[in-house]
Amino acid sequence: GHQSEGLRKYGAAFPEQRCFTLVFKGKRKNLDLAAQDEKDARHWVHGLSKLMGRLQAMSQPEKLDHWIHGVLQRADRNKDNKMSFREVKSMLRMINIDMDDGYAYKLFKECDRSGDERLEGWEVEEFCRRLLRRPELEELFGHYSGEDCVLSAEELRDFLRDQGEDASLSQARAVIRTYELNEKAPRQDLMMLDGFMMYLLSAAGDILNQEHTKVHQDMSQPLCHYFISSSHNTYLTHNQIGGTSSTEAYVRALMAGCRCVELDCWEGSDGEPIVYHGHTLTSKILFRDVIESIRDYAFKQSPYPVILSLENHCGLEQQATMARHMKAILGDMLLTRPLEGQDSHDLPSPEQLKGKVLVKGKKLPEPRHEPQDGTSLPDPEEEEEEEEEEEEKLQERSSRRDASQVAPELSAVVVYCQAVPFPGLTHALRHPRPCEMSSFSERKARKLIKEAGSALARYNARQLSRVYPLGLKMNSSNYNPQEMWNAGCQLVALNFQTPGYEMDLNTGRFLGNGGCGYVSVPTHSHVPPMSLLPGSATPRCPVPPAPTTPCPQVITAQQLPKLNREKGSSIVDPFVRVEIHGVPGDCSKQQTHHKLNN
Repeated sequence: GHQSEGLRKYGAAFPEQRCFTLVFKGKRKNLDLAAQDEKDARHWVHGLSKLMGRLQAMSQPEKLDHWIHGVLQRADRNKDNKMSFREVKSMLRMINIDMDDGYAYKLFKECDRSGDERLEGWEVEEFCRRLLRRPELEELFGHYSGEDCVLSAEELRDFLRDQGEDASLSQARAVIRTYELNEKAPRQDLMMLDGFMMYLLSAAGDILNQEHTKVHQDMSQPLCHYFISSSHNTYLTHNQIGGTSSTEAYVRALMAGCRCVELDCWEGSDGEPIVYHGHTLTSKILFRDVIESIRDYAFKQSPYPVILSLENHCGLEQQATMARHMKAILGDMLLTRPLEGQDSHDLPSPEQLKGKVLVKGKKLPEPRHEPQDGTSLPDPEEEEEEEEEEEEKLQERSSRRDASQVAPELSAVVVYCQAVPFPGLTHALRHPRPCEMSSFSERKARKLIKEAGSALARYNARQLSRVYPLGLKMNSSNYNPQEMWNAGCQLVALNFQTPGYEMDLNTGRFLGNGGCGYVSVPTHSHVPPMSLLPGSATPRCPVPPAPTTPCPQVITAQQLPKLNREKGSSIVDPFVRVEIHGVPGDCSKQQTHHKLNN
């Protein structure tokens, strides 16, 4: 249909039933297509969906075969489905292996059963499998299997236990049934070396506990007890000065598990509010189109609530239009009143808010004023950004306009995320108001953490807080989110459009709990010991659990990518680095020695 931005704008000439869109991972833009007729479109969509499903359901042996055939196709220069020794040497460099010519030729001859100096069919596959032999895994296998070089279910159970897994005989038998390649061995509860390798290279052998690929945490705690995946300037696809604004950016963020998206709302023509980065050359998109994209994609990746963080620069009339659009487009998804039976002074849980969209914005005080009045309230984020711009002396304080007024219609859809200027920690701790939340620039957050880290953590145990990047960063760069998480800040907003170390940390943080965008704040962070945070005095709070020291063992790696694709002969000398990110005392990294020529 016309769900993509491209087809919404330019696809009117094509009937919706003939249109479909391919959405790619990463930065590649959508591909919008129109078929000759409706039947054709259905065939394409059905066929592509089937291919994607097949790919996701592939077993480890199938993935390996698929990879081998892909390499062979690229290496077979003359496309005769046969490999000369020269083509084999080229293939070795292609897959990042530096091998002595003599040894490579010996392997080649062993596999060339026909003796015609060409490998074809299963001979090529046999050659590839020999290349993928792992002496270090064979040694490990031999240690547990003993002289017969076959793992029994009992021996596999011992191996699993030594890896720190809670293993039983039935679990070991299940592993054998799933990964053993030999058809007869599983009937006798036995596993060969190939099956053992398949198991270690599969998702089950991943460092991420596979239980954590599903929602496994308690989701019935108040919202403020979770880190919430949050995006800043979500509408941007590139930098914040001249980049493109796009509804596709919202789709990508939501499909990446983001649960808090930002909308910078400005006055548009024809009475329609627009979203873009104000006072810059970024392109503009309709507020209405953004809300439609959010409706379509909010709960495809995660069932838990989505927060719309509104930075509102519209006058009263277009604010009322924003409220109308949200109600009409989102319908029952939009939360417009406190949950029944829920204490209005406490935040509900993600479980209670499943499938709901929450609006973060300014709330008129009770009793509400008549519609024509509007009430002037300071905008917390706008105020903060102006303060910083003044400090940097980059531009004069922009004049206040009627954007600081709130239309009653818009105020009415703000329930649990009422944006207020930060009242100061002392006042906030004495008079907690869980439904009110404040936003801090990264600089303000760092200052608070340094001066009163423990007090900020106690504040965050009761209320939500949002941290956002400095508005002065022209290239939309990010800050380190970890220091904000250490203080219990839940909505640590990053520029999702800017890849790098900081977004990698964010991806890692939200990889667990099924990638649902909500991850429990560690229990002791709700009232952390003062010693855990910078700028802390003598600890007065309870101490955290006893420290533990993880000791990862790096065994093996394969199918490592080429780094220098321009220089075909270059081979990497790989090593593995393991890092821990957390409170300052826990941060650490170690790396293995490098392995010459891969």
